Amino acid sequence: MADDVQTIPSEATPEDGATATAAKPAARARAGKPRPQVPRGRACVSATYNNTIVTITDPKGDVLAWSSAGSCGFRGPKKATPYAASIVVREVLRKLEGVGLKEVSVFVRGVGSGRESAVRALHANGLHVASIKDVTPIPHNGCRPPKPRRI
Repeated sequence: MADDVQTIPSEATPEDGATATAAKPAARARAGKPRPQVPRGRACVSATYNNTIVTITDPKGDVLAWSSAGSCGFRGPKKATPYAASIVVREVLRKLEGVGLKEVSVFVRGVGSGRESAVRALHANGLHVASIKDVTPIPHNGCRPPKPRRI
């Protein structure tokens, strides 16, 4: 029964007997649909005592790019420094080169030292900062206190 199978020569196999290798297209970044052009967006900066995370979204809230101080190579207490926050913003904007982002509304969350420097770095790297809003969660009444200890 194996003799009944016919092999059909394909166009990819060379006729001289050499092995065929698929040539990859040079400098093709990513196959698929092109990135949409987003002129306005939101920049969400989360600055804690331990890290700084910057996320850029479109007006609907879909994430375009993000980065953190830990993913940029900072370790330990250096992650929460203002210098690390400026490097994080530079990394996020490098990821957004083909999107065409011009203006952002900044939402800052947290009490870390990277808050102000992240906003300054957004402006220094060519984005127009339309508004800055502090969205740090503040407890109105807080958690229930623990019961007194009985010894």
